[in-house]
Amino acid sequence: MAAPCLFTSRKEAALRSPRGLARRDRERNLRTRLAIRIHSFLERRFPERRVFLKSDSDTRFIRLRSETQLVAVAGATLFVAWTIVATAIVLMDSIGAGNFRELAKRDQQTYRERLNAISEERDARAEEALAAQERFNAALAQISMMQSELLASETRRRELETGIEVIQSTLRDTMSQRDSARRTLAQLQEDAQDEAQAHAAMESAAAQTGMLAAVLSDTASERDQVLADARDALEQRDELELELQLMDERNNQIFRQLEEAVAVSVTPLDKMFRSAGMPTDRILEQVRRGYNGQGGPLEPLAMSTRGEEPAPEALRANKILAQLDQLNLYRLAAQQAPFATPVNLGQVRQTSGFGYRRDPKSGGRRLHKGSDFAGRTGTDIFATADGVVTHAGWQSGYGRLVTIRHAFGIETRYAHNSKLRVTKGQRVSRGDHIADMGNTGRSTGTHLHYEVRVNGQPVNPMIYIKAARNVF
Repeated sequence: MAAPCLFTSRKEAALRSPRGLARRDRERNLRTRLAIRIHSFLERRFPERRVFLKSDSDTRFIRLRSETQLVAVAGATLFVAWTIVATAIVLMDSIGAGNFRELAKRDQQTYRERLNAISEERDARAEEALAAQERFNAALAQISMMQSELLASETRRRELETGIEVIQSTLRDTMSQRDSARRTLAQLQEDAQDEAQAHAAMESAAAQTGMLAAVLSDTASERDQVLADARDALEQRDELELELQLMDERNNQIFRQLEEAVAVSVTPLDKMFRSAGMPTDRILEQVRRGYNGQGGPLEPLAMSTRGEEPAPEALRANKILAQLDQLNLYRLAAQQAPFATPVNLGQVRQTSGFGYRRDPKSGGRRLHKGSDFAGRTGTDIFATADGVVTHAGWQSGYGRLVTIRHAFGIETRYAHNSKLRVTKGQRVSRGDHIADMGNTGRSTGTHLHYEVRVNGQPVNPMIYIKAARNVF
């Protein structure tokens, strides 16, 4: 306790010493001179004024010092500034409200135009589908007519074969009767023992021979006629067989053309899905379960009403119908998967791909989850597949971002945009204008950052873009 008391007494003693008093006087004079200078500066800018108030019996005045004038001027300045700011805010709100109304009108007009375009496209697609269905029905009708002609030709051929068999049986019976008559004549000649009996036998034999000759002549005539009819029947059979062969060739040509056309259409789509690593069987089954188009899937033909095994033509026709159904399902699935480019490749260049790279901001090694396409500010950005917008706004790092949810667990992202053309919850189609290219968010230049995610995991977008180059 002695040490603090000693220190305090020494400090007080130092302040009371002549040197401490002189230092205190210098500090006091310095503050005084500073106050005088400030007051002089205010006096030059705001000289002291007096406001006189005179009444009938007395005269008074109010002294306005420099400090008071400064406070009044500052208050007036703040009031004027506040008035200007408030007026500007009101004017900006009015102008913004007018611009918002104009923008709403333009958006409404654009939406109507898009609805009209979608309606026209839907009508065109419906007309194309009806035309294709009519062409296919015409082909089926022609196949049915050819099948009927083939069945009629087969029935006629069987009737001719039956007639030929009857004629051959009659000819065999006639030949047998002739041989029997000859054997009877020989037996009669052998049994004649005397002249009378021989004479009587000769007369009887002559009579029988004449009768047999007449019968043989008639039989020969009938035989010749039967042979002529048989030759005509054989010629007609050959003509019918040639006609059936030509009909089969025409049917084979029609089926072959249909099979080639379907194969040329289905094979590239199947290759596109497999190149993108998408399981075609599961995708087609999912599309088939959710199919809600007009008419439904194509049904197989039924060319037999007696429970028989279908003919080869029916099997080929059913196979073509199954392939057409598969083609239709592929077409529906391709519209729902991002098999397209988000920008016009003639107006941009790819600056960075998917994978690990050196981060342009931090310099460290980092996974780049998409592909970058650089271009001019305002370049149009398009949706790569049908879907629903799940995000349209600002997101840290991405800047102005559009996120679209598609079928099969696929999601696409379009980042760093300067302007967004869609809103959350809006349904879009492939090729719709959804945003303008920009340089917002964590970006070093104007470009589009395009991502494709499958079940939440990022994949290389170029897989889908390259897979569709040989199809669309």
